[in-house]
Amino acid sequence: MEKVRHDNVGEALRAHMFVPAQDMANLGKTSQPVLVRGEGIYVYTEDGRRLIDGPAGMWCAQVGYGRKEIADAIYNQAMTLPYASPWYMATSPAARLAEKIASLTPGDLNRIFFTTGGSTAVDTALRFTEFYNNVLGRPHKKRIIVRFDGYHGSTSLTAACSGRAGNWPNFDIEQDRISFLSSPNPRSAGNRSQEEFLDDLVTEFEDRIAKLGPETIAAFLAEPVLASGGVIIPPKGYHARFKAVCERFDILYISDEVVTGFGRCGEWFASEKVFGVIPDIITFAKGVTSGYVPLGGLAISDRVMSQISGDNAKGSLFTNGYTYSNQPVACAAALANIELMERDGIIQHAGEMADYFAASLCTLSALPGVADVRSVGLVGCVQFLVDPTQPATSEADKAFTRKMEERCFSHGLIVRPANDLCVISPPLIINKEQIDVVVEIMTRSILEAAQAYNLVAA
Repeated sequence: MEKVRHDNVGEALRAHMFVPAQDMANLGKTSQPVLVRGEGIYVYTEDGRRLIDGPAGMWCAQVGYGRKEIADAIYNQAMTLPYASPWYMATSPAARLAEKIASLTPGDLNRIFFTTGGSTAVDTALRFTEFYNNVLGRPHKKRIIVRFDGYHGSTSLTAACSGRAGNWPNFDIEQDRISFLSSPNPRSAGNRSQEEFLDDLVTEFEDRIAKLGPETIAAFLAEPVLASGGVIIPPKGYHARFKAVCERFDILYISDEVVTGFGRCGEWFASEKVFGVIPDIITFAKGVTSGYVPLGGLAISDRVMSQISGDNAKGSLFTNGYTYSNQPVACAAALANIELMERDGIIQHAGEMADYFAASLCTLSALPGVADVRSVGLVGCVQFLVDPTQPATSEADKAFTRKMEERCFSHGLIVRPANDLCVISPPLIINKEQIDVVVEIMTRSILEAAQAYNLVAA
């Protein structure tokens, strides 16, 4: 068969690209908008349109686009040493980055393992719990407890731990070892107070441990904020109470900070300072390089490591790894990203913008079709409910959300729609004036969608 070179990027996309969340009915018929460059909080399409990047790429463009410091670090390392086998050789960027991240993590999480991204970071954390319990002579302690509405990645194991049912159809999800708890969504409390709701969530966790047997449970895996599930912010004290239960039953607590790490919630890591918990393991990715190159990893506590290393190693080798673990160009990019964030006070700036961001988003609450607005740090979500007499997340709600997203795009703002949810998580460098523009566009777009559906404010 003769291969054809297409005249433009759109044709090449339609002919050859197979993308995440591909609508299979439209394979080869449609293509995504093509971006050609970025600057600050803005990205530009091939036809010259400027758009505010509302989702910061995929929660990752912390310092914005066009940062020469990071590009220079990538170039310099690529020209010096672009690769070294992580099994046999070490490089300065990887060692220095591990040292730097260990200085930013809470508690004694001082041992850093680098992967290729968020999915492989979480997958490695879960494989580590297998290794850990096998070395300790506990081969049956392998179950993983997770939550509905959580998202943890796209490997077979991390997908099995992701509680978004929309990710499951037409895949074979292995769940023999996985046990799901209720989503900690405060909107599910019903007539209960948030304190009562939290008590019930903790009781459910304790009952599940009793039912499965604590001797079978390796880990509790939790995002501080259930990001892809709709920016679900658990009741205050949730994480600390769950960690206390984990400690009581010798269960490792894994905090999945792939989204919340590196400033998204106004701190380097959200677990301790925002949510009051010091985990046994933290996973990270995305913001560690601000999306300039792929990199992920995990930080493991010294207490945990001491039980299976040194005199306690029993001859074991942790053979999990990736060709691009410790990748020197990626590590150099991350070091430059962190240095830039420190120099420009970007973490502090994100914390200072959080209240203004939350208050601005809350003005959307009074608009027709809006059911809820919530945020923490610089990540927020607007939830839509077109007909209060219908179950939540109806087809009408989804269509309304898509219409709102289309209107935002036409007015110069990218948002991330997901069923009845619209997520907004801008680059951390955003300022008040730019937040005002974001909310103005969202307001106009919601009103235009509402007009199309003949909705009026409650």
